[in-house]
Amino acid sequence: MTIVDAIIQGVVQGLTEFLPVSSSGHLTITQHVLGIDMEGGNLFFNVMLHIGTLVAVVAFYHKLIWRLIKAFFSIIGDIFTGKFKWKELSDDKRMVIMVIIGLLPLVLLFIPVPGTGMKLKDFVESFNTSKYFIVVGICLLLTSVLLFIGDRCSRSTVPMKHAKDTGETGRTSMNVLDAIVIGVVQCFATLPGLSRSGSTLSAGQMRGLNKQTALDYTFILGTPAIIAAALLEGKDALEGGFDQIKADIVPILVGMLVSAVVGYLAIALFKWLLKTNKMIIFIVYTAIVGIAVIVISVIEMQSGVNLFSGAPLT
Repeated sequence: MTIVDAIIQGVVQGLTEFLPVSSSGHLTITQHVLGIDMEGGNLFFNVMLHIGTLVAVVAFYHKLIWRLIKAFFSIIGDIFTGKFKWKELSDDKRMVIMVIIGLLPLVLLFIPVPGTGMKLKDFVESFNTSKYFIVVGICLLLTSVLLFIGDRCSRSTVPMKHAKDTGETGRTSMNVLDAIVIGVVQCFATLPGLSRSGSTLSAGQMRGLNKQTALDYTFILGTPAIIAAALLEGKDALEGGFDQIKADIVPILVGMLVSAVVGYLAIALFKWLLKTNKMIIFIVYTAIVGIAVIVISVIEMQSGVNLFSGAPLT
């Protein structure tokens, strides 16, 4: 891998991890076009890119994350001292509990898939190959549909009582069902091309949440999910040996740094675009890219080779 390849993929990861266009789908597209091997050292590179975007979200939300950490330990203290009361929870304590509930559905990813010998997570990831490139296109189209529905629901929700002049709509307080629905949707976002931030944001909007509340919850909920993914994928990558990793150490570090910087800027951009009702940009973009990938995939399935690199589909 060259430094230029690393920078390109760092930019792609940083932008698409937080913008609702699917980081996994765009990394797959980028690697497919560049003809980069998806295994071995490059798997470790993908892990480091995720760590870069983790740094970005922690840096952007550091004040909120610190408040939630303190709220978590405060909840533990309340439970042990018998002072815990659901109806008297502060906003931060409620957010902590909603994040914990939202993470519970991730257990579904480890359910065995009958007849395959694989867990659901591994089964879904088996489609992340050039042979099933068309899956990325289909999932990008699904992302476009979800974003459209979520945007329509947000516009039709009753305006907030204290913000009628600004046009803000939806609830700012989450409930258990909100967290469960968004958590389940996040599980489906393991499919390459189905945006995690886009699908969970849309789920929150469909539930009647204020769009900024839904977006903040999406990013906070994604933090432990990114950590878990990095640990699991990191373990798999390291089992492949260190030789390729050592050879690519400089591009890996460059890619991680680029993904962190671009990721931070992407979060700020996304929040502004959502606030100014410009989600149509992502709705149209994911639809166009999805259709393009499907067309390319059909051509490749007929020829049996990668249209860009000429390598056989595997």
